[in-house]
Amino acid sequence: MNKKITITYNLTAILSALLLSITFNACSDGGSLPEQSGGTILGAGGSHTAALITDGSLVAWGFNGNGQLGDGTSTLRDTPARTGFDTNWRLVSAGGIHTAAIKTDGSLWTWGRNDEGQLGDGTTINRLSPVRIGRDTDWNRVSAGSYHTLAVKTDGSLWAWGRNNEGQLGDGTTINRLVPVRIGKKSNWLAVSAGSIHNVAVKTDGSLWVWGWNQYGQFGNGKKNDSAVPVKIGKDSDWRTVSAGVSYNAAVKKDGSLWAWGWNNFGQLGDGTQINRIVPVRIGGDTDWLSVSAGIYHTLALKTDGSLWVWGRNNFGQLGDGTEIDHAAPVRIGGDTDWLAASAGREHTAAVKKDGSLWTWGNNWRGWLGDGTRNNSSVPARIAVVFDPRIIAEVTIGDPNSEEAHQLRATGFNSRNNNGG
Repeated sequence: MNKKITITYNLTAILSALLLSITFNACSDGGSLPEQSGGTILGAGGSHTAALITDGSLVAWGFNGNGQLGDGTSTLRDTPARTGFDTNWRLVSAGGIHTAAIKTDGSLWTWGRNDEGQLGDGTTINRLSPVRIGRDTDWNRVSAGSYHTLAVKTDGSLWAWGRNNEGQLGDGTTINRLVPVRIGKKSNWLAVSAGSIHNVAVKTDGSLWVWGWNQYGQFGNGKKNDSAVPVKIGKDSDWRTVSAGVSYNAAVKKDGSLWAWGWNNFGQLGDGTQINRIVPVRIGGDTDWLSVSAGIYHTLALKTDGSLWVWGRNNFGQLGDGTEIDHAAPVRIGGDTDWLAASAGREHTAAVKKDGSLWTWGNNWRGWLGDGTRNNSSVPARIAVVFDPRIIAEVTIGDPNSEEAHQLRATGFNSRNNNGG
């Protein structure tokens, strides 16, 4: 499961499952980071999926043992259930076992598991319903990781909170933070994507930055040293969208080329191998990639023609190609050219078409597909939730002057003005 430059998602995507990832943002212990950077309207997380629908309300489904659905209970939902009654949500990011969202007034809200302070409310108490974080009204982007959360304000400042055992907060320490702390003094952060124990971000100048854990070379700097502060990767200044998965990253440059690096045990990088990469490697030679969402072991990407492509692990049909065979290079899903956003979760996938229809596939063990059953699906299946394509265009594109914004507008989905920029 709002991503404006789409650096998708834990989903959130992916996406945290995303009308993203984005972000969504995936995690090593079952969480998910999907979402393309900074939250979106759809986030597939590690245990649940959250989505922003037409009237501005939030719905969620899947496992709910820690209140991550935000419906005031801890009851599993295998169909979309409404999160409260508010209708002024702007973007959402589903993490491993918690959720974060921003309203149209710029306020920040979180709910779900909080044992590491990942909610940012100053406690370690789980929350079954959304709780407001502070009183600020200038939050612009948020990305929920495994047990930590990142956010960017409208002034371009970067903030983080939650678990920090590997320096994933980026504040130069390994001390957990129960409330948002500012990371550095720079005010040029554009988009962020929280992974399981590392993060990736893009600045307004197009430069790429990473921090946290680096055992599999997910920093992309040719080394395996961890860092508790953001580290610039290379000298390129043409990165457009990025997504952090579990110990790997995927990104799209401004020229439409696709890149990936880090852990590659199931072919999730898409380079045709299962070899880890400690520097970014280009995936194929195409220059028409639009966005990408890194999950736990699988990856999704959209092209400018509206086609959907997948690769990586497929043991539960999460690639959606009708098989359970892994793919180490991108494969196209069907012949449709009307996909608008997609988010890679733990072992499931969620996506939205240009008509606003929602589709899911993969593992359905805990109601992750939202179809009212526990049956897995190896092909996209439509779910009874309808999105407003205008909202999708609005929340998935961060920079209104970006190539992605122009491309989405060209399809007829014009973004609306909102407080988040």
